[in-house]
This record gives sequence, C-alpha cells and structure tokens, in this order.
Amino acid sequence: MAVNMKGKDLISIADLSLEEIYEIFDVAKSLKRKLYTGEEHHYLKGKTLGMIFSKPSTRTRISFETGIYQLGGYGMYFNQNDLQLGKSENIHDTAKVLSRYLDGIMIRTFSHQDVIDLAKYATIPVINGLTDLLHPCQVLSDLFTILEKRNKLQGLKLAYIGDGNNVAHSLLHGCSKVGMDIVVASPKGYEPKKEIVDNAIEIAKYMGSKVEIINDPFEAVKNADVVYTDVWASMGQEKEAEERRKVFKNYQVNLELIKHAKDDYLFMHCLPAHRGEEVIDEIIDSPNSIVFDEAENRLHVQKAIMVLIM
Repeated sequence: MAVNMKGKDLISIADLSLEEIYEIFDVAKSLKRKLYTGEEHHYLKGKTLGMIFSKPSTRTRISFETGIYQLGGYGMYFNQNDLQLGKSENIHDTAKVLSRYLDGIMIRTFSHQDVIDLAKYATIPVINGLTDLLHPCQVLSDLFTILEKRNKLQGLKLAYIGDGNNVAHSLLHGCSKVGMDIVVASPKGYEPKKEIVDNAIEIAKYMGSKVEIINDPFEAVKNADVVYTDVWASMGQEKEAEERRKVFKNYQVNLELIKHAKDDYLFMHCLPAHRGEEVIDEIIDSPNSIVFDEAENRLHVQKAIMVLIM
C-alpha cells in the first residue's frame, strides 16, 4: 500500500488527499477482483466493526456487514435503542468505551456533529456512513464506478439534478478533488450549502476544474458525461414530500432533459429511487444507467476503506 491511512477517520472526502482517494480505488479494484475469483482476502481477521444506525438503511448495513465478514472480521449492528449515545451517556464516554471493545466504528446518523464528536473522542477509526450533511462512502463508490466505466475522472462533467442534499455536498467535494467539472441544478432555496460550495470551488482551483450552482436543469445537463439525481425528499423530510413534489416537478430526469447530455452519458442514482418522481423508468432501466454497478461498488469501496484504516 503506497499511502498509509491506518488509524485515519473517514468523515468527509474533503479530508482526503488525491493520493488517498486513488489508494482507496486501487485497493477496491484489487478486493473486487479477489472476490470475483474466489481468492480469500481476510485482511481484517479477528477485527470487529461496530455499526451504529440512527437512520435505517438497506445498502449501508448490508454492504458494511457483508464487507467486514468477507474481510474475515465481524460486524456488530446497533440501532438507536441499543446504545445510550447522546441519551443517558454522552458521546465522549460512549466513544471511549467503544474504543476499548472495537477496532472501528461506522455510524449512520442525522447530526454531522455527532460523527465529528465521536471521531474526536474515539481512539479507533470512525467511518461516516451518512449524515444530514455528507455521504462520503456513497460518493467514493460513485467516483470509483465512473472510473471503471470511463478509465478517467479528470476532465469529465457531472450534472447533478435535484435537492442540494448530503449526496450533492459529497459530490461537490469528490468531483472537485479528482478534477471533474460539476454542475448542480436545484430549485431556488434548495441549493447546496454555501460553505460546502465555497470549499469545493477552492479545491477545484488546484485541479483546474469547474464548480457551478444553477437553477436550470437543461443548462446543467448540456454535454454532461454523467447525469446524477437523488430523491426529492430525504429521510426525515417526509412531511415536506408533497410540497417538494411541486417544487421539483421540473427537475425530473426524463427523455426531454436527457437528450441535452452526451449520447453516451452515464446515469447515476444513489438509491432508493422514487420512480416516476425524480427519474422515469426509461432512464433508470436504460443501457446508460449504471445504478446497480454503483450500488455493488459500495461493497468493494467500503471494504477498501476498512482495510486501509483498520
């Protein structure tokens, strides 16, 4: 391994160097090949990963639990009722105790500050499995998938259509880090957070790439290599779902919109998809769609992260 990441937390892609990102991709590629060829790869034999879920998830739980098992380790699942985290025991004490039992922690929760605090007080690596602010493991998997399909990242254009949410934030960090142009098209009032955008613009300067935040989805997808979307109402926003359907109705990825992208565009979605809302069946089921490759690669990339930091 060319880059030593042992003991490092993975909270945000913005914290990773370009070398560390490509080291994750190289290890993921190797682990994927080993899995496909049936070669044993028990790099984490005897290691235990604690998995804390304040937000339920299909892909995050299964990919991490399967991943640690395939690496020869053991995954322990905790829902919000299993731990006293932030209730009768503060994060400081919980982090110290878990550090005595486990070799790594993956947490998927609402508050980004909880992940920062957990990492601050834990003496073992902490992986951000998702917060309301960021979704780094998803976007590292997305970039790895694009790299597989296009053999490069720098110089490509990604258009993200929809809510300026945690996925959009991590895409801004990720694309700017690897030198991809990114255009985010969101309705007024639903754009990504300014501090994330400003951070991405600063990072992009070093790579010579562009970061744009606009309101016009048709302008965004013009000549795009990759078109990415996500649900209009994320977990915890169910009460806003009806209002958001009205606000986002012109942000659907459909046949009219997609014809402005490159002919060989790649369609991506972090899933689960609300078919007929943010994307139509004809797009998500088309030959251009790589959503299930993207979902599979969560397993390989997260295994790489665990190997490198644990």
